[in-house]
Amino acid sequence: MRKSADSFCRSAVLYFIFIWFGLMFFTPNLLVLLASFLTKDPVWFLRLPLNLQNYAALGDGVLLHTILKSFGLATCTTLFCLLFGYPFTYFIARMGKDARAVLLMLIIVPFWTNSLIRNYALIAVLSDNGLINTFLLKTGLIREPVKLLYTNFAVFVGMAYTLVPFMILPVYAVLEKIDRSLVEAAADLGATPVDIFFKIVVPLSVPGIVAGCIMVFLPALTLFYVSDILGGADVSVLGSVIRDKFMVSRDWPVGAAISIALTLFMLFLLHLYFKSGNTVEQERQLW
Repeated sequence: MRKSADSFCRSAVLYFIFIWFGLMFFTPNLLVLLASFLTKDPVWFLRLPLNLQNYAALGDGVLLHTILKSFGLATCTTLFCLLFGYPFTYFIARMGKDARAVLLMLIIVPFWTNSLIRNYALIAVLSDNGLINTFLLKTGLIREPVKLLYTNFAVFVGMAYTLVPFMILPVYAVLEKIDRSLVEAAADLGATPVDIFFKIVVPLSVPGIVAGCIMVFLPALTLFYVSDILGGADVSVLGSVIRDKFMVSRDWPVGAAISIALTLFMLFLLHLYFKSGNTVEQERQLW
């Protein structure tokens, strides 16, 4: 009787998961995929016939410029988060248990405040009368305020400030699990700290690096509220384009085509993540 009840509970949970994924993931994505092949209608937004012109619109000069600019901004944000977050995470992973808990808590604390509010707070730092310009003026390093707000730099700062925890946490999850005996064995065999770091620690942490890069890069393409707040009308990201296609110009088919292209790119990045994980596992087995 107990086995029957357990079997029923497992089946119910599985059915619930399948239904939830079907309603919340597969169905919406299938509708977006269908919309990307339809034609724009001024009244109903979508109509037949099916066509591929929406994907051809991705090569439009203005749209292509925005896409390339978004990819450049996302790449710079990802590289900064990696270069800043990896050494910081490595430092945390080498500390004692209590110190690690405190530092991780300090990383998680900003999530308790809405990221929209935190980006509005950056205006007080980057504006002409903000903290940076006030400090530079008081110290005599500049004679007039430097334009920081409503620039690509401001959007980059907002993206990095918002997304750096998404780089730190997955990298930490991998670094914290690295077998210390491998490091100790390499040191006993005469390896220098630099060799240990680049030939053992970094290769073993590749899955965390790839996961962190994915978790930073994709949001950096689509966090349109950061560019709206800190970049103004002059700076837009791919997420801004998708929002405008759906909400402003009402060009749902092209907006759906951009979303599908972004989804395919995300699947490609996930493929790289799983491939990196398999490679690291094979290296561990060899060791």
